Amino acid sequence: MTGSPRQSSLVPGLLIFAFCLLMIAASRGMGETYAVFLLPLSVEFGWNRASVTSVYAVYMVAFGFGCLLSGIVYDRLGPRFNYLIGLVLLVSCYGFAGSGWLTSLAAFYLVIGICGGVGAAMVGVVPMQSLISKWFFRGRATALSIAYSGQGIGVMLLAPTAQFTIDRVGWQGAYLQASFGFLVILVLVMLLPWRRMAAGLPGAGPSSAPHKPEGKAPSVPARPAAGLSLGQAVRRVEFWGFFTIYAASAISIFSISLQVVAFLVDQNFSVVHAAFAFGCMGMLTILGIALTGILSARYPRHLVATASYVLTLIGILALAALPFYPGWLLLAVFVLCFGLSAGARGPIITAQMVDMFAGPGLASIFGATNIGQGCGAALGAFMAGYLFDLTGGYNAGFVMSLLFALLGLSMFWLVPGIRHGRVPG
Repeated sequence: MTGSPRQSSLVPGLLIFAFCLLMIAASRGMGETYAVFLLPLSVEFGWNRASVTSVYAVYMVAFGFGCLLSGIVYDRLGPRFNYLIGLVLLVSCYGFAGSGWLTSLAAFYLVIGICGGVGAAMVGVVPMQSLISKWFFRGRATALSIAYSGQGIGVMLLAPTAQFTIDRVGWQGAYLQASFGFLVILVLVMLLPWRRMAAGLPGAGPSSAPHKPEGKAPSVPARPAAGLSLGQAVRRVEFWGFFTIYAASAISIFSISLQVVAFLVDQNFSVVHAAFAFGCMGMLTILGIALTGILSARYPRHLVATASYVLTLIGILALAALPFYPGWLLLAVFVLCFGLSAGARGPIITAQMVDMFAGPGLASIFGATNIGQGCGAALGAFMAGYLFDLTGGYNAGFVMSLLFALLGLSMFWLVPGIRHGRVPG
């Protein structure tokens, strides 16, 4: 799996991979379980849907800008500071939330929104893609894809766990237990050999050749050999294409995912069944992301991305049809299609950006494009709640989700560098 033939290099590479997977699963998984907290918070404080979802919107905006901060910290100080800062923020935010001190919307914005979002960004995909790129050469795209699926693993495990905990000790108790969990991880992180982890393997840096399906030789340089700085990258259309994909896909996905538990309860499914469906989506996201990584290593990435968007569109339509044809069949179609495709674009973009923009500014570039994901998720989550309050239903949100999925898909076909997997020299 790694570029070194020695078995001794395989073990630390796999440990780095497992660590990155754990951190994404814990941080983003806990953030995504906010969908399970949606109804308890509405009941506790009497907030309308837009107000409750606005907390998640702030979280995702903070996550997006936190990714840029995470990239800058990684490039200048190294990964140790990323994980220490991020975990301190996560321990603090969920500890405050579980202590009973959050009694206003503004307090939720500051603690769950800003601190939670920045904390998740500091330990999330930005340091993950940089660390894994230093430890894997062959199979890097697959390793990135599976590590990226940590968010799905987190949702699969933490969504039903959060619902179970809320039922027994309330939402504050659930947040307090999350804080204790992150505290344990923080102590372990302080003991890791960070200098060795940051060094990576000789020769495991990203190659300068553009991605080609197996059996085809690259013929055009993907990028200048020295890589690009953040300032150089933002002047390229490919950067803004990736930014748009992140933003549009996030609007489409998060306008659905944050509302799905409440929507299913409105369709006479029990809270337990709704949370179970949400958890199954997370489980399928793991499989979908892993399959995306495998397929994108063998077939043109823009075609793999197109297939994933088609699944997203089918899933949204199945969910929208559920009030007219109630039952488990359409719910199963939604969970299967939406779950398999919800995170599928992430590893494709990650692998392409590693190929295109590798260099000393990679983490900052990756963090900057993730602002699109954060802002898109925030807009999607808030607008879905606002449209529900405005119209009394979910149909307007479904239409919005469909349109932005199509916008994200278009970037894989309209931007030549993204379609062909290279930055023109």
